[in-house]
Amino acid sequence: MFSGMSDHSVDSKGRIVLPAKFREELGESFYIARGFGNACIQAMSAEQFNNISAKILELPADKAMALQYTFTATAVEVSPNASGRVMLPQTLRDFAGIEGSARVIGMNNRIEIWSVKRFEEFIESQKDTIAEALTMLKL
Repeated sequence: MFSGMSDHSVDSKGRIVLPAKFREELGESFYIARGFGNACIQAMSAEQFNNISAKILELPADKAMALQYTFTATAVEVSPNASGRVMLPQTLRDFAGIEGSARVIGMNNRIEIWSVKRFEEFIESQKDTIAEALTMLKL
């Protein structure tokens, strides 16, 4: 299970070093793709990617097609190099607004890679939802 958050630089070639504990859980090769509903990049194990892909194919055709265009078509299988760096394709970096540095976040069964600025703006926009969720949890 992925948890935690850290900031990492993205080099001029679009490579990022993911935390070692995340790389271990993701495996020797894994998938990166557009985030679900947020302007970020998500990374997941090949097993998780295949499970999601199979579920997408079970949806009604119009819903399956929409997710194939925005998730499956943007997915790229990657493997960290000897230094632990992973290439983030330009199209995904543009989608997520990532330039120079990124915030890597553990999200249980996957990780998300965000522009630091966009992530902070997103969290700020979620204050009411977070408060409601905490009330529901009685925390």
